[in-house]
Order: sequence, then C-alpha cells, then structure tokens
Amino acid sequence: MKIKTPIAGFGEVMLRLSPPGKTRLIQGLPGVLSATFGGGEANVCASLAMLGSPSRYLTALPENPVSAAFVNQMRGIGVDMTGIRFAPGRMGVYYAEHGAAQRGSNVIYDRENSVIALSAPEDYDFDAMLSGCGHVHLTGITPALSEKAYCSTLALARAAAERNMTVSCDLNFRKKLWRWDKSVTPSALAARCMEKIVSFADIIIGNEEDAGDVFGIRSSNSRIEEGRIDVPGYIDVAERLARRFPKASFVAVTLRESLSADHNNWGGMLYDCKEKQAFFAPLDAEGNYAPYRIKNIVDRFGGGDSFCAGLLHALSGEDFSRPQDAIRFAAAASCLKHSIRGDYNYTTRDEVVSLMNGSASGRVKR
Repeated sequence: MKIKTPIAGFGEVMLRLSPPGKTRLIQGLPGVLSATFGGGEANVCASLAMLGSPSRYLTALPENPVSAAFVNQMRGIGVDMTGIRFAPGRMGVYYAEHGAAQRGSNVIYDRENSVIALSAPEDYDFDAMLSGCGHVHLTGITPALSEKAYCSTLALARAAAERNMTVSCDLNFRKKLWRWDKSVTPSALAARCMEKIVSFADIIIGNEEDAGDVFGIRSSNSRIEEGRIDVPGYIDVAERLARRFPKASFVAVTLRESLSADHNNWGGMLYDCKEKQAFFAPLDAEGNYAPYRIKNIVDRFGGGDSFCAGLLHALSGEDFSRPQDAIRFAAAASCLKHSIRGDYNYTTRDEVVSLMNGSASGRVKR
C-alpha cells in the first residue's frame, strides 16, 4: 500500500458570517448571523481529511478564543494543526450572501491587516511547518492580501520545491482583492505575482475564468456570464498553460455552467502535460462529456476547493491515480459539496465513489 505523507495547505482562514437561508444582509441585520469558518486552503485541508488523506494546515492567526474554536474544529475533522504561527492581531472575516434564481451570491471581505496579511517570510519557520510533508497546496487568494502575504507564499513555494515536494496551485483569482499595489490593476498585479508562484507548481488548477483573468489565456468561445462554456476550448487553455509553465505535470479546470444561482452544470477536465492528453468527467455511457446537473444548490462556496481536494486525494493514492479516474473522483466530490452548507466538504470517500458509480438518485440509505 502506498504510504501517504501529509498534504500541507498554506493560507488565510476567515470567520464566515451569513444571514439565514437565502436572505440578504440588509434583511438579516440587526439580527443573528450564522458563523462558520472558511478559506480556500483550509477548505482543501478539511476535505482531504474527510476523504482519508492526511493534511496539515499552515497559517498565521491571533491567539484568542475564536482561533481556538477554529483549531479545535479542524483537529476534530482530522487535520494536523501544528503548522500555525500565532501572533497579535486579528482573523479575517467574510460575509456571504447566498444567491437565488437570477440573483448571484455575493461576498463582502473584511480581512485587511489580518495576522497572515502582516506576516513576512522571516516570521515563519518553514522547516518545521513542512517537516514530514510531501506536498504543498497554495492558491492565488493569500498572495492577493498584501505584499508580505505574497512574499510568504512565494517563499513557501520555493522552499517546497527545494525539498522536492509536490506543489499544487489553484489560481483562484479574486477581483475584489489584489489591491495592495495601487500603481497597477488587480489583474496586472495578479499576473506579475502568480507568474512566479505558478512556476514552482507541479499541478495547476483553475476555474473557467482564472487563466483568462490572471494570464490572459481564454477559451475563446465561452460566454461565462451567459452560462455557456466551450468545453473543448479548455484543452487549448491547458496546453498554453503547460507551455508557459513547463514544470507542471497536470493542469485541471473546473467547468461550471451557471444557469442560475440554484442550477449549475458541473464537471472538470484534467490535462496530462507529459502525454498531451485531456480527460473529462463526468461522461455518459458513450464516453461523451455530460456534466452533473445540480439543481436546488444548498451552498456553492467551497465548490472549487472540494474539487482540488478530490483531485489531490486521487492523484496521491492508488485506486484513482490514473488521470481519467482522478478527474472522475474530483468532479464527483465537488458535485456533492453543493449539497452541504458551509465552506467544508463533509463528504466521505465512499460517498464519492458511490456517485462515481452512478448512484445519483439521493435515495435514503437504511
């Protein structure tokens, strides 16, 4: 049996505050907001642990009861929480409004001057944080917070590569962030910084828009705002990313068609850079791409992170490590996340395998 070393994810976790159901903040306040935790890299670590892969979360947090609650929650899921830098300051916050019908979901950030945004590379003990790990997962979210957070992300990517660790990077462009250099646009700043970080990546991950927003590499016939994507066009996107970043072994893309806030078609593509071959999932009986049709979405926040976790879990194991099996597993795992409230994907490996094998009716299991 293949022995797995922990996959370490580095980034900022936030307190997530949401009004009840699909109401708006202006309706819910004054009133009670639901408080959970979320953040791209933390979501990946939580999902990996739920799937049975060892994971370690690396971050910087204030030492207070809110942080302690987060640490205890992640430990309860099974995540190694020994890679945290505690320092004076604050935890970031984000407010999440769930969309409905033709009204999209909305996020309001309150994360300036969080501990991780103020932490420079020299503040971390990367040797201790990476000890015993074989893989580091990074995103384009944390370096978007501040110059120090960018430098820390880049330094960790370099440290992992120097140790011959696998590096995965989700491009994760957030247009409301990347504001720390006022001399350039957010897209231009993201392009400049992510070029350096992604150069260390063995696995590059993005959604339908990320490669275009960050690197200007687009599927020309897709119309994202209209909910239409040109699926074959993403082979060209992956090929161009592979040429730009020759260290990469795989490029993965989530394929979301947003027909409304409640109804999305969902799938993914995995491109094998060495074999120059693309694999799609899910497929119909004839082997053609046939996305999951997800209606009555419970919570789409964290959907891309659950895809990352499913992919990394599959590629690092034995049962689903072949590209076609890996993308099937990732697409199924992330499909199920849309039925779960909160950022984390509380889905088990067996549930993912069941959906992969065609059990999609949602029947009661007795």
